[in-house]
Amino acid sequence: MKKMAKSKLLCVQPVPRTIVSCRDRQGRNNALVVGFTANVSLDPAMVMVGIVPTRFSHHMVKESGCFVINLPKKGYEKEYNYLGSRSGRDEDKFAAMNIQWKDGECINAPILTDCPVSIECSVVESTQPGTHELFIGKVEAVHVDEEYLDEKGGILWDKMDLL
Repeated sequence: MKKMAKSKLLCVQPVPRTIVSCRDRQGRNNALVVGFTANVSLDPAMVMVGIVPTRFSHHMVKESGCFVINLPKKGYEKEYNYLGSRSGRDEDKFAAMNIQWKDGECINAPILTDCPVSIECSVVESTQPGTHELFIGKVEAVHVDEEYLDEKGGILWDKMDLL
């Protein structure tokens, strides 16, 4: 018996729940929920995020050449849903939700400090094969809450309760 899904959309699952944070040239911070995130290279370490060009954060990443991928844990649903349903064009989402952050150590973008993992990235390439522009970023730094690191600095993914 042949198996065939009716839809081709979002056929790779599960999709990681990620928040991409960025900063514009005027120093304004923003963050948005991004459904398209993936590893793309081991050496050098590179990742990809897909952002629709009409999104407010798109120009920030395009102009600054950097972004942070933040992985939220359970208990951050309210903030995650808010960041995914509002536009930074209309308000300062960080102020509206009291989003805790600090400056990136390697790039000019905010790290969301309530997320247990934050990955600082510099854009090395982008392409727009369809609805989303795919930004390929070289991983500059990976910040992980100490409780999720083993004695050798390895990430204990199974101990995290990510969204």
